[in-house]
Amino acid sequence: MGKGFFNVPIAVNEPVKSYAPGTPERDAVLKAYKEMYTSTIDVPLYINGQDVITGKTTTMSPPHDHKHVLGTYHLAEKTHVEDAISTALEARKAWSLMPWEQRAAIFLKAAELVAGPYRYKINAATMLAQSKNIFQAEIDAACELVDFLRFNVQYMTEIYSEQPKSTSDAWNRVEYRPLEGFTYAVTPFNFTAIAGNLPACMALMGNVVVWKPSDSQVYSAKVIMDIFEEAGVPPGVINVVFGDPVMISNTVLSSPDFSGLHFTGSTFIFKELWKQIGNNIHNYKTYPRIVGETGGKDFIMAHKSADAKQVATAIVRGAFEFQGQKCSAASRAYVPESLWNDVKKFIIEDVKSFKMGSPEDMSNFITAVIHEGSFDKLAKYIDAAKVDSDVEIIAGGNYDKSKGYFIEPTVIVTSNPNYTTMHTELFGPVITIYVYEDDTYAETLKLVDSTSEYALTGAILSKDRYAITQATTALQNCAGNFYINDKCTGAVVGQQPFGGARASGTNDKAGSPQNLLRWVSTRLIKETFVTPTDYRYPFLGE
Repeated sequence: MGKGFFNVPIAVNEPVKSYAPGTPERDAVLKAYKEMYTSTIDVPLYINGQDVITGKTTTMSPPHDHKHVLGTYHLAEKTHVEDAISTALEARKAWSLMPWEQRAAIFLKAAELVAGPYRYKINAATMLAQSKNIFQAEIDAACELVDFLRFNVQYMTEIYSEQPKSTSDAWNRVEYRPLEGFTYAVTPFNFTAIAGNLPACMALMGNVVVWKPSDSQVYSAKVIMDIFEEAGVPPGVINVVFGDPVMISNTVLSSPDFSGLHFTGSTFIFKELWKQIGNNIHNYKTYPRIVGETGGKDFIMAHKSADAKQVATAIVRGAFEFQGQKCSAASRAYVPESLWNDVKKFIIEDVKSFKMGSPEDMSNFITAVIHEGSFDKLAKYIDAAKVDSDVEIIAGGNYDKSKGYFIEPTVIVTSNPNYTTMHTELFGPVITIYVYEDDTYAETLKLVDSTSEYALTGAILSKDRYAITQATTALQNCAGNFYINDKCTGAVVGQQPFGGARASGTNDKAGSPQNLLRWVSTRLIKETFVTPTDYRYPFLGE
């Protein structure tokens, strides 16, 4: 067969459609939304390229309309997880040997399926299942997923091209092998793109995958698998199981062939899985790779030189887009006293202007939080803030779950920089603001750095370059993604590799070559052209 050094298409970011009134994309996504809302689906497990019906099901409902049933999905028993593992290991025999350009073609095709014929379906599924407004669905389920798929192919070729120095005596080359065994992807509810990327990027590098999506993201996960199947991912390469996360993880992590965990979710669960892997370490054939992106208590720091309107906008967008359910969402802010009156006025004006309800009504900026457990947790913290002496709620503070899990965007102001909502991850539309004296900027930077166990995202707003430099240095360890004069959300694949350290994860930067390198095991091959025939070196001469 023919051979060649192949160049893949240069990756470009997928343009974000506007969905403004009167645009064709607005009509198309609303049509898809209504069709999916008024029909019901049954989501099976997906093992070895086959739909697997277990007979044990649970229902799916939109968070903004929790009495409406979208359909059901099937729950795995231990035997199904074992089948997924054995299937993956069998598929690895052919998949790991498939030429890289063939794997690339599959995921490049998947990207174009998302960008084209599946765009409105995957956006509508994300609006329904995860209560994202259309803009949040578009930048996630369509554009970011497309970007992950395109850029990962380009990054793969860049990795493969990294080769050691050779001489006229010997040719040195490095193979980037897939991991031996199978990998495990555990994905969150909040980003459809992350759910698709975690299994896809490992499979792209030649690995086989058992994938456990979030129970709150099954609906759009089904669309992702339909796309992968149509794109040509062979049977057994990516297997999907739903159900009891403890049972599924116990089964996966007890296998001697387990070789890697790719995780996005809570810090506590990630630490528990890491501990479990450590306890099982003597059972594995290889040392498993562990990559995780977990929680955040992300900050916005304003300097006295900042523009008050810019600070307020960064707070409002950073804290309340997608109801604050982003790992990167702003959940604590530090505002100098001299700016506070103006910042406060702008924030209250913005929050009062928000409309809240179903994402089908595209005038709604705010929709529902993901489920009742999240709603109850947030309500508890809001109720506490209403009675605690060192805090004041200046906007929001109400909630209602009669139809959907609706929490009003809530702004808490505290005189205590260590108040519980300054350091506890809430994962909802609640931000706490500490107002500091202008001349305590340096001390406040130390507070920002030391208040939280997390280190995911953060932002500094200032017109003073010395203040920016001071913050960039002082806060170097408490944000893996640091933003200057912007909100602390909105990382774009290919532009801002995403991840944090401390309790926020392993900082392996999704959307970059660093992440893909975790899913390969290199082999150095040295080929000597003239092989020695005498053991004696010159130093042995008399």
